[in-house]
Formats: sequence, structure tokens, C-alpha cells
Amino acid sequence: MSQHFKLTILSALFVAGLLAANMLGSKVTVLFGVSVSVGIFSYPITFMITDAIAEVYGAKKTRQLVWAALIAQIFILALTLISIGLPASPRYELNDEYGKVFSNGARIVFASLVAFVVSQTHDIWAFEFWKQKTKGKFLWLRNNASTIVSQGIDSLIFLFLAFYKISDKFTAGFIMHLFFSYWLFKIAFAVLDTPFVYGLVKWLKTPGKEDKMSDPVPLHG
Repeated sequence: MSQHFKLTILSALFVAGLLAANMLGSKVTVLFGVSVSVGIFSYPITFMITDAIAEVYGAKKTRQLVWAALIAQIFILALTLISIGLPASPRYELNDEYGKVFSNGARIVFASLVAFVVSQTHDIWAFEFWKQKTKGKFLWLRNNASTIVSQGIDSLIFLFLAFYKISDKFTAGFIMHLFFSYWLFKIAFAVLDTPFVYGLVKWLKTPGKEDKMSDPVPLHG
């Protein structure tokens, strides 16, 4: 498998993880007594992927992926709004349920997009910052240092933009309580994904047969 194809696969998984978090995330489950969105299983994977790509291909390539993913999310949002707005055929009996499942409020969608751009931009910057500070060593440190802070930024921005004062219950104090609960789970995911980041980096750097017969993909120092 060529390095070009490996990068394409990871890029596709990155976008898929984002779309899964947005489309499936309206369902709430309970983990260890804490109510959390099921999107918590797919969204942290996106940070793992960007860290692996940043390690091998550099910040510029990773930023391109983030902006491409933002465009994809806006495109999906537009298609979703069109699909919900189109009149249903008389034989389609689930139109109300369809609308309820796919019509996230505009405020939540806006919060999600803002949180995504800010947190991923910080993650790329922080990863590169720690890589320079450690002179390319200690991948585990820059992976966790960048991801943990970025995940906190993401949760904080999203929760406040999406839910602050939507009702009397959603005070700043209540949102901070939700934030720390979500962030603890994301910290755990960041620590657990460290071996997978090492595996992805090694996989990306290993040239395939196609690479040996042609010019390999230039890797970031």
C-alpha cells in the first residue's frame, strides 16, 4: 500500500469521524454514571489522526485536512437542510421522525463548527510547538499535551455556545460541571490512544512497494 493511499485512508477516516460525531451525537448514553453524547467515541479519533499526520507530513498538510473537513461539514449541513425541507412522498411515513433525528438546531451546528476549527487549529499549533521544543523526541508527550488541551478547548467552546442560558438550568456553573465531566473522558481517550498514534506514524512512514518503484511521499522532518 503506497504512502499516498495511506494518507487518503486516514483523511477519509478523519472526515468520517467528524460526520459521525455530528450526525450520531444527539443520542446521550451513560458511562460510569455520567451522561455523555455517543459522539465521544468518534470525535477523539480525529485528534489521533491529525497528530499522526502532523508528525509525518507536517502542520501545513494537517491544516489543509482540517479546512477540507470544515468544507465537507458545511456541505453535509446544506444537504441535510435541503433534505429535511423537501416535501415527503405520501408513502413515506417517517418524515416527522426523519426531521427530529437530522435537524440539530442552528445554534448547536454553529457551536460545533466553531469548536472544531478553534480546537483543531490549536491542536496542530501545539503539536508542532512541542515537537520543536522536544527536538522531535517524545511523541507521547506532544500527542497528549496537544490533544488534552485541545479537547478541553473544544468542549468548553461547544458547551457554552450551544447551551448557555437555553434554559434556567444551563447556567455557567452547570455548564462547567458538564465540561469537566466530558473533559475527563476525553483525557482518558487521549492517554489510551497514544499507542495507536505510534502505530499510525510507523504505518505512514513505512514505504509500500509502489513507493519503492517511484518517488516516495516527502515526509516532514
